[in-house]
Amino acid sequence: MSAGTHSLSLRERALGAYFGLAVGDALGAPVEFMTPTEIQYAHGTLRHMIGGGWLRLKPGQITDDTQMSLHLGRALIAHGGWDARAAAEEWAAWWRSHPIDIGNTCRRGILRFIKQGSLSGPPSEGEGGNGAAMRILPLALATLHDEAHFVAAAIEQAHVTHHHPLSDAATVALGCMVQQLLNGRGMAASRTLADDLVARHPQFRFEPYPGRASGYIVDTVQTVLHGFFTTASFEDCLVTVVNRGEDADTTGAIVGMLAGATYGVTAIPAAWLKKLERNVANEIETQVDALLSLAHHAAPETSL
Repeated sequence: MSAGTHSLSLRERALGAYFGLAVGDALGAPVEFMTPTEIQYAHGTLRHMIGGGWLRLKPGQITDDTQMSLHLGRALIAHGGWDARAAAEEWAAWWRSHPIDIGNTCRRGILRFIKQGSLSGPPSEGEGGNGAAMRILPLALATLHDEAHFVAAAIEQAHVTHHHPLSDAATVALGCMVQQLLNGRGMAASRTLADDLVARHPQFRFEPYPGRASGYIVDTVQTVLHGFFTTASFEDCLVTVVNRGEDADTTGAIVGMLAGATYGVTAIPAAWLKKLERNVANEIETQVDALLSLAHHAAPETSL
């Protein structure tokens, strides 16, 4: 990290992470399901909030990545901390609102909860997608000073829709990485966690970059980690990742979370931030303050 990033406040990093998530989602969504070659042919190097794509989005419009995160944040704030049923109820309310997009695995898990009240299905090879990892940020913020609580809650929230060992491992690792970054411990600490993930699950090896950016959690994590660790600014990081196409809204959202926590909210291009819907931007600011307050009051005494 540059010298300037060491002086960032926790709030600047937290805003960077949450706005980075939304910006990455909105930047990548219009090129979701496109190949890098198709993106290059249509847009050159995508650097602007263009809108469009298969969902016919407005420039700056968010999708399920940010929406599920916001609903998780609402549950945490309303309940005063983690509660799996409160989170599932929020996601059910989101499903009932007819969102513009919802992944098949998330849909199945939410419908199971609505019909059966179940907060977890059995382990399934078909649930190795990235939906549990893309929405982890509010929980990482709310449990910022209690890693053990975060790990247990992260897996519980994952299992509402995704019950798969690689999804669990990646969701926990990405959440712990963003917590290290939020606490100012820098890329070196997050790289240690990434290397540990690869050591425990070699499927996630991202060097050399395997070249796949699909919604499968392994492909997503490889794309995110390679883009994050081989760039040196928020903008370059996001541009690198979303131009790899495929599940570009989710790879963009996750790497935006990491890069925003690293470089801070002021590193996000103003032109990108201005394109976000005002109600989304306002809720992000409100949630950041409320979630950080939860983290402070819930912290073990030894961390204060």
